[in-house]
Amino acid sequence: MQTQALTGGFADAPIEAATAFRAIMQVMARPGDIETLAGARPPAPLSAAAGTLILTLCDPDTPIFLAPGHNTPQIRDWITFHTGAPFAEAATARFALGAWGALTPFAFAIGTSEYPDRSATLIVEMAHLEPSGATLRGPGIKDTANLSLPDLKRFQDNAALFPLGHDYFFTTGARVAALPRSTKVS
Repeated sequence: MQTQALTGGFADAPIEAATAFRAIMQVMARPGDIETLAGARPPAPLSAAAGTLILTLCDPDTPIFLAPGHNTPQIRDWITFHTGAPFAEAATARFALGAWGALTPFAFAIGTSEYPDRSATLIVEMAHLEPSGATLRGPGIKDTANLSLPDLKRFQDNAALFPLGHDYFFTTGARVAALPRSTKVS
């Protein structure tokens, strides 16, 4: 393992993990909101927000899929050292990480009628993240919210699967937004 993998984790793990977890729950509870999510200093091209999500949500029981572009030895070593999360194929991963175009060719778990929670959560690295574009409606949104999404049809199809489907986090730099499977997109 390279020495680069040993750095870039939380400096004060209990405090930073708790702060990150709160921000993660905020964006998941309020689709369309964009929050700052920092603390991790992962290897490129992994953003600070995506690295912080991984440090906060992944552990040895959460298999992760790395899409091309993010499946590098540096990122694999960093995730292994800081979380112990195993790497998996797309179909069995609980988390998937990558740019939108690199994630779309793969089929990720959507859960089952007995266990809808056994679906994958996708962490999508974006070039930009803005409160404009697609209109969002549903739980956690008073009237409507807006979020720059890469593909409306895919998110509309995902919402139609509810209670099955994927949950999404969108990251860029130290910014994060979320789109739960219950959110209607137009």
